[in-house]
Amino acid sequence: MSTKNKPIVRGKSSTKVASFLEKNNLHKKDFAQMIGVTLSYIYNLIDETIPFSSRSTTLERIAVVMDILPEEFGEYIIEQEPQNYNENLEFIKSKIKENRLTTLDFVKMFERKNRLHIVDILRGSKPIPTSYSDLKKLCTFLNINKEEVFQIWESRMLEFLNSGGFNTKNNEELTKIIFDCARNYLLG
Repeated sequence: MSTKNKPIVRGKSSTKVASFLEKNNLHKKDFAQMIGVTLSYIYNLIDETIPFSSRSTTLERIAVVMDILPEEFGEYIIEQEPQNYNENLEFIKSKIKENRLTTLDFVKMFERKNRLHIVDILRGSKPIPTSYSDLKKLCTFLNINKEEVFQIWESRMLEFLNSGGFNTKNNEELTKIIFDCARNYLLG
């Protein structure tokens, strides 16, 4: 079930986070690193020494790691800007579920220094990598075959080229040659 279809379960935010950490045997230090805050911040949130965060970025990161909607935190204020649907990101998220992984399990597969970046990709605030090797590494954990990895990369590169001012429709023949060469090189 995607997080978009889950019912919203409200509860005390600090208790919800503490229960999640305990249930998943996740050290506060690892959790802090995954969401981009300090260890003392996590201790203070759980101990209620400081008010629970109202920063949407922090709450969204916590929600991604916990596989819940950010709206489950009473402190979360829904952003006014609409989120863009990203077919490749949704495909990757579906593969996480297909492999019977929680988001936490998936994030833990990466080196500690890369976990925050992975969380931000999964919440849609950072783009899928344009580096084929980085994308391939991300997909390897999910048993995504070479052809599907290439399709995701090609789609991402088309986005990247168009956002940089290269009109792929007006340069359709050149674009086809570029991706045919890349396919031969990468999938050989």
